[in-house]
Amino acid sequence: MREVVKIIGIVSHYFTRIGVAALTLNGALSVGDTVKISGHGTESRQTVNSMQINRQPVSSAKKGDEVAIKVDLPVKEGDEVAKV
Repeated sequence: MREVVKIIGIVSHYFTRIGVAALTLNGALSVGDTVKISGHGTESRQTVNSMQINRQPVSSAKKGDEVAIKVDLPVKEGDEVAKV
């Protein structure tokens, strides 16, 4: 069976030293969601364990929000973020 994915954002910046990706959302995202981050040379799948908006913890975000999430592997600007 093929997995269902919905693109919900784009990586706008990656903070190498702290392993955090800034995302521009075009869909909803919540803590506990499983995301797949993919792009040229990037393929990562993980659960969103924490999320921040303007350095404040949040449990969910909506279309248009800029959020930061801790990522397990390095990502690149322009990588697509899909909810699976």
